[in-house]
Amino acid sequence: MKNYNPVNTLTWVPLTIQDESESLLKIVSAEKEFVTDEDGNVWIDAISSWWTMIYGHRHPTLVEALQNQLKSLDHVMLAGNIHEAAETLSKALLELTRSDFAKVFYSDNGSNGIEIALKLSIQYYQNNPNTKPRSEFLVFSNSYHGDSIGAMNVSGKNYFNRIFSELRFPTKEFPAPNCMFCPWGKKPNNCSTECLSELELEIKQKEYAGIVIEPLVFGANGMLFYDKKVLVKLRELATYTDTLLIFDEVFTGMGKLGEPFAYQKASVVPDLLVIAKGLTGGMLPLAATLVPNFVYETFLSKDPYKSFFHAHTMTGNALACSVGYASVAMLKDFGLTKVRELESKLKTHAESFQNKMGNSIENVRVMGGIFAFEWKEPVATDEYLNPIGKQIRDSLRKYFILLRPLGRTIYITPPYTISDASLERIFLALEKTLLTFLETEED
Repeated sequence: MKNYNPVNTLTWVPLTIQDESESLLKIVSAEKEFVTDEDGNVWIDAISSWWTMIYGHRHPTLVEALQNQLKSLDHVMLAGNIHEAAETLSKALLELTRSDFAKVFYSDNGSNGIEIALKLSIQYYQNNPNTKPRSEFLVFSNSYHGDSIGAMNVSGKNYFNRIFSELRFPTKEFPAPNCMFCPWGKKPNNCSTECLSELELEIKQKEYAGIVIEPLVFGANGMLFYDKKVLVKLRELATYTDTLLIFDEVFTGMGKLGEPFAYQKASVVPDLLVIAKGLTGGMLPLAATLVPNFVYETFLSKDPYKSFFHAHTMTGNALACSVGYASVAMLKDFGLTKVRELESKLKTHAESFQNKMGNSIENVRVMGGIFAFEWKEPVATDEYLNPIGKQIRDSLRKYFILLRPLGRTIYITPPYTISDASLERIFLALEKTLLTFLETEED
C-alpha cells in the first residue's frame, strides 16, 4: 500500500493535522454502504461520508436522475432564469414541509444556507415598515453551523472557530440545552426548561434578529440530544418578541430522526429552515433555505434596495436539483420507513453493546439513524481534539470500518439502507476495539 499523508498530496485535506504521520486512504470506488481503496480493501462507511450518503453510495435511482438530466441541461445561472429541475425540487420540498414554507432559496452547502438565513433575517427587519432594524443573534454554546464567517459567528465559541474570534460579529451565547448532562439535574419528565431562563430574560430586554439552533440534536459538537420542550419554549419566546426562529437542519433534515425534518418530530415550526447534506443523497453539493410567506412578502417591492442581493454561481444547479428531487421522492417512498427500521435495530444493538461494555462507556443513546455514546475516561475531556477519538478511529481500520469520533464521543450514522450484516460488523468492531483499549489500560 502506498503511503499517503497530508504533506505528500497536492490536495489540502481538511480537518486533518498537516503531518507526515497522518495516514490517508485512497478511495477508488464506492457502492451502497461500502467504499473500496486502491488495494481492493472494502470498507464500511459507517458515518455516510459526513452524514450525506443517506441511501448509500451511487444509488441507482440517483445515478439515473443525474444521467437523465445530463441529456438536456447541465447548468444555467439562476439569476434572470428558471428551469424545471429547480421548480420541481422546490415544489417537492415545500410539499414535504406540508406548506409551512413558501419559497426555496438554493445554495451549495450548509454554511451558505445558514449565511442566507442570517442575511434574510437582518434584511427582513430592515424591509419591514413595522419593525426597527435588528442585527444580533442568540446562539448556543454547543452549536456548529459551518465554517464561513457568518455561520461561524452563530456557532458556539469552540475549537472550530476560536482562532478567528476577532472576526465575530455581536451575538449573545447561552449554554446549550443538554438532557444528558443537565446542569440543573433535571430529566425530561420534570424539566421546566430551566436551561432557557437566562435567554428568556435577555430576549425580553433587547431586540434580536434571530435565534439559531440545531433542533433536537447538536451534531458536530458531540451528538448531544435534548428534549423538544426546549424548542416549544423557544418558539413561544420568538413569537412573543417577534424574533425569527432559525432551525439548522443540515444534519437532521431529510429523515435523520425518522420524520422528514426534526421540526416536525418536535411539532415546532421555525421561521427559517436550512437543509443540505442528505438533500441529494450525498451525490452532489446542494443546500436550501426555506422561507415563509410573511418573510418573503417584505422583499416584494419595486425598490431595488429591498431586493435580496445574494447569489452563488452554482445556485440551483440543474444536475443537483434533479438528483435532489429523486432523493426527496425516495425519502417519501421508502426512506422514512428505512430510518424507523434502522432506529429499532440500533436500539437492539445499543442494549447489547451497553451490557458488554459496562461502565467503560456512558450516555448510550439512539435517535432515528443516530447511535452515540461517550468513552468514559478518568478525566473526561469533551473537546473534538481529545486524542482518544483519533486512537479509536485508527484502531478501527484493522476491521475496515470508517468512523470519525468527535473526541470521546463515538457515533455511527450509517446509510438508511445499510444491511444487517454490515451493522453487525460495525458493532462487533467497536466492541473488539474498545475491549482492547480496556485491556491496555489495565496493563
